[in-house]
Amino acid sequence: MKRTTGGAPEAGAAAKAAAEAVTARTDDTRTGTATTRATATRTAARVSRRTALTAGAGAAATLALAGCGTLDDLRGSDSDGSDDSDKVGPEDSGPSLKNPKLIGDGSTAYTGRQPKQPEAPAKLKPGQAPPQFVVFSWDGAGEVGNGLFPRFLDLAKKYDAGMTFFLSGLYLLPESKKRLYRPPNNTVGASDIGYLRDANIKETLKYVRRAWLEGHEIGTHFNGHFCGEGSGSVAHWSSAQWQDEIDQAKSFVKNWRTNTGWHDLPPLPFDYDKELVGARTPCLLGQEKLLPTARELGWRYDASSPGGVQRWPVKKNGIWDLPLQALPFPGHEFEVLSMDYNILANQSKNSTNGPPANHPAWRKEATGAYVAGFKRAYEGNRAPLFIGNHFEEWNGGIYMDAVEETVKQIAGRKDVRLVSFRQFTDWLDAQDPAVLEKLRGLEVGQSPTGGWQQYLAKASA
Repeated sequence: MKRTTGGAPEAGAAAKAAAEAVTARTDDTRTGTATTRATATRTAARVSRRTALTAGAGAAATLALAGCGTLDDLRGSDSDGSDDSDKVGPEDSGPSLKNPKLIGDGSTAYTGRQPKQPEAPAKLKPGQAPPQFVVFSWDGAGEVGNGLFPRFLDLAKKYDAGMTFFLSGLYLLPESKKRLYRPPNNTVGASDIGYLRDANIKETLKYVRRAWLEGHEIGTHFNGHFCGEGSGSVAHWSSAQWQDEIDQAKSFVKNWRTNTGWHDLPPLPFDYDKELVGARTPCLLGQEKLLPTARELGWRYDASSPGGVQRWPVKKNGIWDLPLQALPFPGHEFEVLSMDYNILANQSKNSTNGPPANHPAWRKEATGAYVAGFKRAYEGNRAPLFIGNHFEEWNGGIYMDAVEETVKQIAGRKDVRLVSFRQFTDWLDAQDPAVLEKLRGLEVGQSPTGGWQQYLAKASA
């Protein structure tokens, strides 16, 4: 199996690379006309999409996805499947689920420490093997009527997994209020992912609320998802324009009651200004200009780099750079980026609904890529594995099945931790820098010479 440890472009190069849009009609739960759902960027060599799909390791691996209630309401009920049994903070002193501190118009509320968090991370002891971290993340994180959001919340609960949900701010804004959105370098109200119907906005609110209460992270996927080469693409946004986009994304989350008029629904139980510490950009574009803004905001990581490999991460501009990674691709001579859409692009090409007769084989390939990537790290350098997804039923839902099967195969193994990006950065920040530097000395799939006990015996400064 060839590896793509060389030639993977940095985010800036990918942002400058040419792009082609692959348009698929949105689910009928979304409103408006057909919209650009996803974009795959060409490599820095500017090979065409079709050439990249049939080329070797370097081209294929760097394909990048372009997509005031009552207190009883706040506590929640069994109707959404959430478990609010964990009480956060004393009931009589300070904010809690029973005693929330409403923020602004009551769309969000501070309820104390987030439930279901792991113990505070500790430094690795000399000679101790690092955990095998796996992060499953979801771009957009809207419930569009296919039941995928609750399906994976249920799966995460069953296998004690933390996940990151990169919420698109527009998924909480009704189309009737779309003129409130002023995207940089685009017309007022424009969106390449459309808008959700009111019923689906309500479902999204319910499951975002449940996700946070069950210990998951709520990040951002920004708003309008503008890709490609045009002047409106996020690839060309300045740092100031990223700031404007972030301000609007946060506003849509923090003011959904005002924007919808739904004052009978419970607030989201978190302070989004404090909750938001990381993001993934649309199409993995624009990271270079985003990072200065992210640093000013105090964000801790960014997950927008394309073409990463399975090695221990480094920081860019003071922010942890946590990229999607090139993984072994069963049956192929090249590797594939660790995201559902990129696997799809190498299977059904320009279609999100390829021949059903191919679905079983493609499902097996997708599952095999994720599991092979896990095994290569777990049995080698223990680099974290990052897998990106969308709540979509592309090619009959086979990529959702692949994620579920992967979770089932890897959960519960010794030293394996299924966490959110924020939880992983908590662990990174708790480690001795000398230990992290030693870990970064291991190549993709490389086991430490003499075993972990010998390799990390004297790594601490």
